[in-house]
Amino acid sequence: MGDVSRNVLDAAEGPGSRKTSWPGWRGRAREWELVAGLLRAARVGRGGVVLVEGQPGVGKSRMLDVAAATATRWGFRVVRGVADELAQLMPLAPLISALEESGCPLRTGDNGVPGPVDRRLLLLERLQGPLEALVAHGPVLLTLDDVHWADPMTLLALRSLTVDFASTPLIWMLARTTGGGDALRLDRMFNTLEREGATRIRLKALDGAAVAEVVTDLLGAAPEPDVLALADIAGANPFLLVDLIEKLNHEGGFRIADGRASLVSTRLPPAQAVTRERLEELSGPTRHMLQVAGVLGRSFSVKDLAEMLGEPTGDLLPMLEEAMSAGIVECTGHELAFRHDLLWEAVTETLSTAVRRALHREAGEMLLKRGGSAIPAAAHLIHSAGHGDVCALRALDRAAREVLHSSPQTAADLAKRALELTDAADPDWVTRAAVAVDALTAIGRLCEAADLAHPALRRAPPALADRLRCALACILLLSGRPADAVSQAESLLSREDLSHDLRGVAEWTVFWGLISLNDPREGQRRAEAVLADRDGHSGTAVMGALLMLSRCAMVDGRVDDSFGHLNEALRIGNSGAVEAVQKPYTRLLLGHLHRCLCQFDAADLAIRAAEEEIEALGVTVLAAQPALFRSRVKLAAARLDDAAAEAQAGMTMADDMGTRGFIRVGLSILAYIAVRRGDMDAAARNIKRYACEPGAAGMLFGSAWERWVEAVVAEAQGDRERAMDILGPTYTDAEKQRWTLITAPLAAAWMTRLALASGNRAYAQTIVDAADDLARKNPGYPIFAAAAAHARGLLHADPGDLAFAAANHPQLWERASAAEDLGVLLTTSGACADRERAISSLDQAHDGYQQIGALRDAARARARLRALGVRRRHWAQSHQQEFGWDSLTDTERAVAELIARGLTNRRVAAQMFLSPHTVSTHLRRIFAKLDIASRAELARIFAEERPDRDS
Repeated sequence: MGDVSRNVLDAAEGPGSRKTSWPGWRGRAREWELVAGLLRAARVGRGGVVLVEGQPGVGKSRMLDVAAATATRWGFRVVRGVADELAQLMPLAPLISALEESGCPLRTGDNGVPGPVDRRLLLLERLQGPLEALVAHGPVLLTLDDVHWADPMTLLALRSLTVDFASTPLIWMLARTTGGGDALRLDRMFNTLEREGATRIRLKALDGAAVAEVVTDLLGAAPEPDVLALADIAGANPFLLVDLIEKLNHEGGFRIADGRASLVSTRLPPAQAVTRERLEELSGPTRHMLQVAGVLGRSFSVKDLAEMLGEPTGDLLPMLEEAMSAGIVECTGHELAFRHDLLWEAVTETLSTAVRRALHREAGEMLLKRGGSAIPAAAHLIHSAGHGDVCALRALDRAAREVLHSSPQTAADLAKRALELTDAADPDWVTRAAVAVDALTAIGRLCEAADLAHPALRRAPPALADRLRCALACILLLSGRPADAVSQAESLLSREDLSHDLRGVAEWTVFWGLISLNDPREGQRRAEAVLADRDGHSGTAVMGALLMLSRCAMVDGRVDDSFGHLNEALRIGNSGAVEAVQKPYTRLLLGHLHRCLCQFDAADLAIRAAEEEIEALGVTVLAAQPALFRSRVKLAAARLDDAAAEAQAGMTMADDMGTRGFIRVGLSILAYIAVRRGDMDAAARNIKRYACEPGAAGMLFGSAWERWVEAVVAEAQGDRERAMDILGPTYTDAEKQRWTLITAPLAAAWMTRLALASGNRAYAQTIVDAADDLARKNPGYPIFAAAAAHARGLLHADPGDLAFAAANHPQLWERASAAEDLGVLLTTSGACADRERAISSLDQAHDGYQQIGALRDAARARARLRALGVRRRHWAQSHQQEFGWDSLTDTERAVAELIARGLTNRRVAAQMFLSPHTVSTHLRRIFAKLDIASRAELARIFAEERPDRDS
C-alpha cells in the first residue's frame, strides 16, 4: 500500500481537515475519522482507547502506522509495540520492549534482570513511571499490534493501565486479529473496555468504491468490471487485493487504454497463490533462509538466523537484501520482521510438518545452550516436542517453574502442554501435574486444578501425594467448600510422616476453614494446642492459630485480644517464617476488624498492604478480595458511590479470574446499597443473583453479614416475617449475636426495632443484652456504647439513650437513624416542647440521610416531618446543582483537586484509599458535571474555582 507520505499527513492534519481517503489508504474514511478525532482531542489534553480488530490483511497494522505518523507530525510522543508468538510466554514483553524502544528507562532488579517479583511489580511501577513521565510532557500515542499474541499478564496490565491513565492525554491503540489467541479472554477484555468508553473499530472488507480507488491508484487507470471482479478473488481484502494487482500488472495482465484498465487473460490465480508465487520468484537460497526465519517467528534476530543456518552473518547479506527488495521482510528496530502475517504464514506453510517441527527443535536447543531464561526455548519446544521427548519436556518444566510466580497463567499453559506430551506411564507426569495444579489454583481455575489433582493423587508417591492433598484442600477452601477443605486437611494431618512445611499449610487450612464455618470453639481448642507447642509447629501453623484465636476473641467480644492476636500473626508473617501466600489474609482480617470499629484509615491501610502482597505474589485467585473488603469500608463510612464502585470492581475481577464464588459477596453489598437508595428493584435483582451464585455464604466476611443483608432486603420489601425467619438463629444464639453486632454494627438497633415491630420483645431484649455486654467489655471503643444506647433506647423508649446515640455514633447512617427514632418517640408525647425537639431530630435524620445518599430513608424522614406539618424539599433539588463546580460532592472535589494537581489515577487512589477503578468512576462523573473531557480543562476550572488553595 506504500509508505505514509507527506501528502497523507497533510490530509489528516488540522482540526478543520476531513480528507480521510488517499492513495495507500482507501475505504476507511469513517474509521480514520474516529481515530483522528481522538488524536485531535489528545492535543487539548483528552485521552482515550481505540480497539482495532479484523481478519489478517484487512488493514489493522496500516491504521496503526497512519495514526503513528500523524501523531508524530502533530508533536505526540509515540510508543509502538507489537506482540508475537513468543510474547505468549513472556510476561509484559510487548509493553516493556515498546517503552524501551521509545527511550524510556525501566527499573530492573539489582543484577539488572527483573526477577519474578520484579516482573509482577512492572504492572504498577516499572511501566507506570515511564508512562507518567511521557504524558507529563504532552500527548502520547501508544500502539500495540497483534495483542492476540499477548500473554495474560500483559492483558491485565493493559486493562489496569488504561484505567490508571484515563483522562490523561494518552491515546491507546490496541489491534488484534479476530479469533486469534485466547479469543474468549480478548473478547471479554475488548467488551469491557468498550463499555467503559473505548472506541471499537471492526475493519471489514473494502466496499466497491474503495476497491475501484485502490485499483486506480495502482494502475493509474479506472478499472473495467472484469478488473473490479478481482476483488471477489481477493475477498476485498486490501493486502491480498494489492498483492494480486501488482503481480498481474508485473506479468502484463492488464490492458490500459483511454484511461481504462481491463484484463488481458481470463486465467486468474487465487489471491493466496499470488503470495506464494511471489516467494517462488526468489532465489532458492533466499527461500530457504526465509523458511528458517519463519520458524524463528514473525520477527527474528539476524544473529539467531545465522546461527540456525550455520553461516556467517556476512554471507546472509545478499539473501536478506533480496528478501527486503521483494517486500517480504523489513527492518523493525534491532530485528527483522515479515512485512505481514500473511507473508509469514505463506512462508511457514511451504514447510512440511516434519521439517517445521525439526527446525523448531533446533531453535529450542540453540536457545537452551545459551543459558539464561528457558522461556524463549520453550516457545519453540512447545511446537516440536513429541511424547517422551525428555530434553524438551525438562525445558518446559524449567520454563513453567520460572514464571510460576510472575505469570501463573503462562506457567499453567506450559505445564499443561508438558502434560499432554508426557506418556501416561511416565513417573514425571505426576510431578508436572503438581506444577499445573499450583498454577491453575493461583489463577483461579479451581475446577481444572481439582480435576487434575485427583488422578495425580492416585499415582503420586507419598511425598508428592501429600503436596497434592494440601493443594486440594486449598482448592476446596477457595471454592467455597470449607467443610470439605477441613476434611481433606484433617486426613493429611493424620499422617505421621507429613513434612513440617506441609503440616503447617494443612493446619492453616483447617483454621481458615473453621473460621469460614463459624466453628470457633473447635478452632479455639486446636489453636491453643498449637500455641502451647510453638516449637513443634511451623510459622504458617502458628499464624493460622493466631487468626483463629483472633476470630474467637471477636466472637467473645474481646476486641483488644483480637487485635493482639492479629498483630502477633503479622509479626510472624513479616519474619519470613510463613508461606507467602498466607500473609494477605492476616492483613485483610486486620482491615476487617478496623472497619468494624469505624477506624477507616487504618482499615484502608491494612487492605492496601494486602493488595500489594497479592499483586507482588501474582496470586490472582485472591485479586478480587481487596476491592470487596474495601467496599465494606466505604459502605461503613457512608460513601455509597465508592462502595458500589469497589464492589463492581471486585466482581469484575472475580469474573475475569474465574473466582465466581466472590461475586456473591459483591452482590450482597450492592443489594444493601440499593435498599439504602430506595431502589428496591435493584435490591431484588441483586439478591436473586446472589442466591444463584456458587460458593458458600460467608466466604469473606462470615455468614452474619450476608444473613443480615438478606433480612434487610426482605424487611424493605415488606416481608417482616421472612426477615425474622432469616435472623431467627441470631436472636437465639449468644455467639451469633455478638459476631453479628461486631461485624455489622448497625444491626443492634435494626434487629431491636424489627423484633419490637414483630411483637417479640424477648428477642429485642436479647439483642440489647448482647449490645450492653459488648459495650462493657470494650470501653475503649465508643462504637459499642453508642450502638448499645440506640438499641436500649428503642427497647425502653428512652429519649436520653437515643439522643446519646444520635450525637455519638461514629457512623453517619446510624446517627441519622438514632435521630429519626428519637423524633418518632418525641412525636408521640404530645407536648409542645417535645414537638419542636421531634422536628429538630427528624431534620437531623433527614439531612444525615441525604448527605450519604440514603434516599429511601430520607423519604421516610420527610414523610414523618410532613405528618407534623413541616415540609422539606428533596435536598438534592434544593441544595445541590446538577452541573458545575458546586454540583460536585466532597469526594469528587477531592479527586478533582488531586487530578488537577497532576496526579495519576493510581496515585489519587493511593492517597484517598480507593481503587483506580473507583477514581476513574468519579472522574467520569466530574467530567460530565463540568461538561469537560480532559485533565487540562479540569486544571483550568480548578484554578478558577479554588484560587485560595494556591495562595
